[in-house]
Amino acid sequence: MKTLWLACLACGVLGLGGCSGVPVERYRGEQPVLDLARYFNGTIDGWGMFQDRSGAVIKRFHVLIDASWEKRDGVDVGTLDEHFSWSDGTTSRRVWTITRVDASHYVGRADDVVGEAQGEAAGNALRWRYVLALPVDGRVWNVDFDDWMFLIDDKVMLNRSEMRKFGFRLGEVTLGFSKR
Repeated sequence: MKTLWLACLACGVLGLGGCSGVPVERYRGEQPVLDLARYFNGTIDGWGMFQDRSGAVIKRFHVLIDASWEKRDGVDVGTLDEHFSWSDGTTSRRVWTITRVDASHYVGRADDVVGEAQGEAAGNALRWRYVLALPVDGRVWNVDFDDWMFLIDDKVMLNRSEMRKFGFRLGEVTLGFSKR
């Protein structure tokens, strides 16, 4: 019985270790280097979809982002005003306030983000982690997002987000950005 318990414990620890994924540092040498203040400045279009855990496409969307940055007390602060048009005819809006903490770290806030988003950039990649208060069928669920962005060139960025609740995978969002 003790051997079975130890085997289960080992599997659990290995399973949790697998949740951490690839570190953003792995992309440090990739080009072009992603600078959020440079890419998210001006008007950006995005097209994406949400897929449930089985892979079925549940919703598609277009997002128009008006982005700008300014210095506040010597710190770079960005505003990303996102306007979503969903395939079911609904619309929504999210306004991010993003603060550069240092050369590779950012924090972000939005009305539907619980607490603060944590971001780390290296090379052409940015990893955002945050909890989103997501309305579903009249209820609000706090869902963990693990959000990866990869700069392809000065106009195009790809984004892939995994959504989890209680550690269980709910689905994923795939999104392509194009800077005007």
